[in-house]
Amino acid sequence: MVKIIMHGCNGHMGQVISDIVEKDPDAEIVAGIDIADQGKNSYPVFTDIDTCQVEADAIIDFSSAKATDKLLAYSVERQIPVVLCSTGLSEEQLAKVEEASKKVAVLKSANMSLGINTLLKLVQDAAKVLAAAGFDMEIVEKHHRLKLDAPSGTALALADSLNEAMDNQYHYVYDRSQRREQRDDKEIGISAVRGGTIVGEHEVIFAGQDEVIEFKHTAYSKAIFGKGAVEAAKFLAGKPAGRYDMSDVIG
Repeated sequence: MVKIIMHGCNGHMGQVISDIVEKDPDAEIVAGIDIADQGKNSYPVFTDIDTCQVEADAIIDFSSAKATDKLLAYSVERQIPVVLCSTGLSEEQLAKVEEASKKVAVLKSANMSLGINTLLKLVQDAAKVLAAAGFDMEIVEKHHRLKLDAPSGTALALADSLNEAMDNQYHYVYDRSQRREQRDDKEIGISAVRGGTIVGEHEVIFAGQDEVIEFKHTAYSKAIFGKGAVEAAKFLAGKPAGRYDMSDVIG
């Protein structure tokens, strides 16, 4: 039984993860951390992380970037591995993540979905065969109308996986509207669509002479990220200090 501290327990993802763990016989949330105890959780909630001295095997973080520094210090001090899911960390904070990982196990990925991380591996294998044979590579991502950044971090992670498989010979093209030239052989096109309530779609297209191969992942709810975070916490429990990501979990 893996004992988990849920950092950001009252937020949407904190509650999603609480529901997932409640049905998981191999995991248990033993404490929560949030700015207020709303009395809606079956476990104790601490409003100051430093007052939480509950024994735990891992921390799952779905809070905000402004809480990350204190969380990392707590994780190092108590030697509890942490799954970092909060986004929008500054360069300075990312450096602190790397520094903390020298003293405790830290897992951080661009996307917590088990499906997306499997896709990252699959497209690498495909690129080594298809791109090497002259296929063009394009990525199309779709998200809800409220998403501010484009392209998505996951689309960029997919592009990086493709590029890594091809010894980083490729460059990225985000907009063709101002280009009046033929596509070159060493580019990966990335297109973003924003509309409605689309949770997330990512499609990797390999286009060759008279044939097209497509890899597609569709997220129907944010619960997939919670499931991935729980699996990551179970994986991270007991691991030595180091920097981990979801490829380690599915590997």
